[in-house]
Amino acid sequence: MKNNGAATKGNGTAQAGVPGPNPNRKRNSKKTAKERLQEFWSVFDKEDTVLVVINADPDALAGAMAIKRLLRYRVKAVTIAYPNAIRRLNNLVMLDLLKIPAERLHTVKPTEFSKRVILDSQPPHLPSFESIPFDVVLDHHPATKGWAATFVDIRKEYGATASMMVEYLRAAGIRPSVALATALFYAIKVDTQNFEKKVTLADAISFRYLFNLANLNLVRKIEHSSLRRSELNYFRTALNEMKLSKQRLYAHVGKVPSPDILVLIADFLKQVHEAAWVFVSGIHNDKLVVIFRCDGYKKNAGRLAEKTFGQAGSAGGHRESARAEVPLKNMDKDASSINTNTLIRLTTKHM
Repeated sequence: MKNNGAATKGNGTAQAGVPGPNPNRKRNSKKTAKERLQEFWSVFDKEDTVLVVINADPDALAGAMAIKRLLRYRVKAVTIAYPNAIRRLNNLVMLDLLKIPAERLHTVKPTEFSKRVILDSQPPHLPSFESIPFDVVLDHHPATKGWAATFVDIRKEYGATASMMVEYLRAAGIRPSVALATALFYAIKVDTQNFEKKVTLADAISFRYLFNLANLNLVRKIEHSSLRRSELNYFRTALNEMKLSKQRLYAHVGKVPSPDILVLIADFLKQVHEAAWVFVSGIHNDKLVVIFRCDGYKKNAGRLAEKTFGQAGSAGGHRESARAEVPLKNMDKDASSINTNTLIRLTTKHM
């Protein structure tokens, strides 16, 4: 889940309302990159087995690779695990081409690891995360409440967690391998939408640093592997169902094998000149999934998603992009009764 937030001059901030074991510790926003690195390293011991938990997308995958590199000679072992089935073709190609060692979360037992890290997310973001006691939280989404960790680095003003991880690597004096640099480079491109979103100078500095280290041919290969032929049918449905009103474009696609296809459709439809807002919805695993897109100018997709669906399910995002997932049982509706008009009614009352 991707949210958005405000800033403090390109440095991390300790999580608001959720202090670690020492509430009086020096706030991350006042620390140098080397100080944050040392505090991060201090969490781990030589005999630790470390579990890095992510919701697998390019930013999380790249960040997990960076964590694995940072801890290579400092712990016994590092395992990367994710709960979501990876169906988006770009992400599968990224895993394959860059040989990222990751496995499904249900195949491991988090309690058997001596240390646990969550990256590019926070414990409340998914039910599968909530029961895991995390020692480290690294993220660029707005801080949530109701949990604690020994080390927390949340920088909600950053465009990508990958940008944060580049700073850790540079502070450690570690030159990333071609595979790691390529993953981080691609992650920053994706999460900043090629720097079309509001980002910090730190994102640009990290991106520029990686430019001469990444394999740009691999980046292009990953980028251009975005659609399966079978997924074109969902685009046809969206085009047939879409409605445009007051510069708002709506389309309900029906049941989808993965919410990722809704993201692809929303990103495609936001190119329509007459549309200042794009709302694309579908049904996945008995949930209504809604993707929000806008230009972010005097608009806030994340805030609208929270207002519209926050009480009934999970919702949030950045100014330009957001997502909501609501169990159908919370809506008193079945899948067959939801259509584009339903989507219009749900979102319009909060505009």
